[in-house]
Amino acid sequence: MTPEQLSRDLRLGSGPFLRQRRRILGLSLVAAGAMMPISLYQMGVIGHLPEPPLPRLDADAVDASAEAYAILATPDAVLGLGSYAVTAWLAAAGGQDRVRTRSWIPLALAAKVGIDALVGAKLTVDQWTRHRAFCSWCLLAAAASVATVPLVVPEARAALRRAGS
Repeated sequence: MTPEQLSRDLRLGSGPFLRQRRRILGLSLVAAGAMMPISLYQMGVIGHLPEPPLPRLDADAVDASAEAYAILATPDAVLGLGSYAVTAWLAAAGGQDRVRTRSWIPLALAAKVGIDALVGAKLTVDQWTRHRAFCSWCLLAAAASVATVPLVVPEARAALRRAGS
């Protein structure tokens, strides 16, 4: 497939899984967008993370915690940005017939989305058990990750069938 064909496929195509892939891409970018203000806060660019005036929301406490800096000596929101970029890349990679031509990509995407959802769920539980508070930005990213799970299933099933035949 030439780059010109790929451009047409992704922008104008209506293949069986393109609608889901576009939604996965959108949800990954929503999650990445939620990581941006947290990253700014964790690096000291901004001094406070705004939250809706609701009980149990305290992004400053959650995102300034020691746990948020424990992996690779890096603020976890910056790691989250990179992670969601990988998910977006896997959603965008390949043409509309990638189940047939590159079946490993939908399988890798399904695995990555599963990891994203599990990590988001774990971090949400950790927020409550460790801080008795939640970060609304983090909740948005976790919700986007979980919402992505059912979107990867049809293409992953087709890729598994293709790999098994």
